[in-house]
Amino acid sequence: MEIEQLYKEYSDKVYSFIYFLVRHKECAEDLTQETFYKAYKGLGTFNQEASTSTWLLKIARNVTYDYFRRKRVVQFFSFEKEHDIENKELSPECSYEKKEQLARMYNSLYTLKKDYQEVLLLRKIQECSIQETAYILGWTEAKVKMKMTRALEALKKEFHQEGGHPNGSIKRIR
Repeated sequence: MEIEQLYKEYSDKVYSFIYFLVRHKECAEDLTQETFYKAYKGLGTFNQEASTSTWLLKIARNVTYDYFRRKRVVQFFSFEKEHDIENKELSPECSYEKKEQLARMYNSLYTLKKDYQEVLLLRKIQECSIQETAYILGWTEAKVKMKMTRALEALKKEFHQEGGHPNGSIKRIR
């Protein structure tokens, strides 16, 4: 597969993954470019053991963490991301409530341990399979399942403390 084709097909997914981690537009763009540069250099060694998407996300994760190490970033996450929920059928009140709920959800997510953030990001936001998540993180599938269960429990607890619905469940908001 040509690098141009890879870029066209996967750049949005890679960018959103990186942006979630660094939360700075220009930095995410630079790291996305670096990811595809490294993918280009490693294209000959890609053995298709994992899907192309999974392979690229693993490169993106490594590039991003290299960036954090280079910059000696003390804290990986801070809450400042804007979220756009578009649903023309919702009333303004419902739309506002969903935006607030999503903001609280992400705020809660950013307070979790790094392992929990990563597994939730890959499984629930990037929609990676258990196998893909294990490959990207370098974990076993059993560890992914265990961390996912614990991460969801921690997220629910944090979300309710943040002002979420105490008897509601955490579900996907789009």
